[in-house]
Amino acid sequence: MSDYDTILYEVDGNLATVTMNRPDSLNGITHTMMRELYECLNIVALNEEVRVVLFTGAGRGFCPGVDLKAATSGDNQEPNRREYFHITTLLHEMPKVTIAAVNGACAGAGFGWACACDLRYASERAVFNSAFLGVGISGDMAGPWLLPRIVGATKARELFFSSQKFGADEAERMGLVLNTFPAETFREEVQAIAERLAKSAPLAIGEMKKNFINAENMPLRDYIEVETERHTRTGGSEDSREAFRAFVEKRDPVFKGR
Repeated sequence: MSDYDTILYEVDGNLATVTMNRPDSLNGITHTMMRELYECLNIVALNEEVRVVLFTGAGRGFCPGVDLKAATSGDNQEPNRREYFHITTLLHEMPKVTIAAVNGACAGAGFGWACACDLRYASERAVFNSAFLGVGISGDMAGPWLLPRIVGATKARELFFSSQKFGADEAERMGLVLNTFPAETFREEVQAIAERLAKSAPLAIGEMKKNFINAENMPLRDYIEVETERHTRTGGSEDSREAFRAFVEKRDPVFKGR
């Protein structure tokens, strides 16, 4: 486990877990947390052994956005650099599957970070809120770019303009989260999902993630050219041949990342 002041970072095999770790403030964001998350996620993005990143919060909260007490008390003096706002970019674009395990309060920048992940699961205790308008801020962490792609343009606008709080069941109904789990078993349920994904073929899952990122921004004809190149390359890999053999032999494949 790496040495940070406000987050925990652990790699177990092909699964990395990044935990916001300021439980006394429900993991409210400080400038130090921004820096540490940015530095840590850059490390994760470059770690070729990691296939899946589980992103969550310690204690009762996921992340309620900025720690307002720290921000107004003078305890938040470390400079906040512009590149730190690309935590969102890292979660959304790194060639790993990112999973937000929303275990509690999820608002403001924390809401944006959850939206940036590929998959989202919620504890029944989770509460969501865009929150920015309530403190007179237009918003950060790319919520208006991300949320319409998840729940639709009009619903995303409503959630931002109204700053309404909503629970895990409503988040599941609107498609923001995939599943809601009981609080008592939440971490075990999401951990099991992450571990299953972490057993996937590393080349294929990384290139598949790139396909989704390219598909957001490329015309169909251009996208198909890129997709076909990746399909051909991964289809000729040792991992693909191993997957075919394992299927025929009715056993689990052993992937080597080549």
